[in-house]
Amino acid sequence: MKKTILALLVLLLSCTMIFAQGSAETESASADGEYKVALIIENTIDDRGWCQAMHEGIQGAMEALPGKIHYEYSERMTTVDAESIARQYIADGFDLIIAHGSQYRNMVSDLSQEFPDVSFAFGTSSDIIGDNVFTYMPESEETGYLSGIIAGLLTKTNNIGLVGPVDSGDAARYNRGFILGVEAVNPDATVNVAYTGSFSDYVRSGELATTQILAGADVLTGSSQQAIGALRACAEYDNVLWLGQDLAQLDTPEGQAKCVAASAYNYTAVVIGIIESLDEGVTGGVCIPMNFNNDGFVFDYNEALSSVVTDEIRAKVDEAIATFTASAGVLSNWADVQI
Repeated sequence: MKKTILALLVLLLSCTMIFAQGSAETESASADGEYKVALIIENTIDDRGWCQAMHEGIQGAMEALPGKIHYEYSERMTTVDAESIARQYIADGFDLIIAHGSQYRNMVSDLSQEFPDVSFAFGTSSDIIGDNVFTYMPESEETGYLSGIIAGLLTKTNNIGLVGPVDSGDAARYNRGFILGVEAVNPDATVNVAYTGSFSDYVRSGELATTQILAGADVLTGSSQQAIGALRACAEYDNVLWLGQDLAQLDTPEGQAKCVAASAYNYTAVVIGIIESLDEGVTGGVCIPMNFNNDGFVFDYNEALSSVVTDEIRAKVDEAIATFTASAGVLSNWADVQI
């Protein structure tokens, strides 16, 4: 009996030592300053749009903060699949899970309550939904305004097309900013807006763009990854141009031929902001805005199409960027635009 008790005590002591060792390893992993960051996306990291922008933003943050971020990602995640993979990341000890899309809001809300020691982020949203949830909201009326200026000055038919995913979030802001930009330089032009109802429906986007082109549109734009379908449709027609909502579109064959200029979201600034907040002990409850004023946006022209960009276009775009950079919230009237 004494031998049995002694054996049990030895076993218990061994288990205690193993547990203590595991705890020490966990503390050491946190103490070394590296955060385990996971990205969950609906599309792919090379979609020339929404998902690629965040992937590259995290990579940019890794370069800016060497040794601070261990990064993994999961692609093509439906809302159902996303929860399963998020739970796996949580089990694997990830510190921050970025569910990149407003469609993941409910999942993030539920998991953040179930796992208060894990930080989450999703966007676009300006809502605060938990003390351990970061949100981010691109004030994309600014990028839309730049595209609108260019479209309004380029169009020869005064018929402009816009193919959007849905009328919400940053897409809604981009669309209304675009209309404000067109109106500022060409009040005679008409902007025809159509929605695919999806962030990833390339086929429907191409169909809507084709319909607009056949109706006389000679300049088009659109946001999110679905816009690639519309850009490809533009490539099928002469004398039709495109304004992009991601710099990656400038590098595609279709973009080289048709995309005059593009803006992009600088998610590096967002990710760095979140990591710095975690360093300060802030685990969420913060909305991070993105605008030209805080380096949340970048803009560039397609040099292959520089001949179509007049001095007037460049001057007006430069003026708008300078105004946005000097002060945030310049286009606070974007929500008043009726579509």
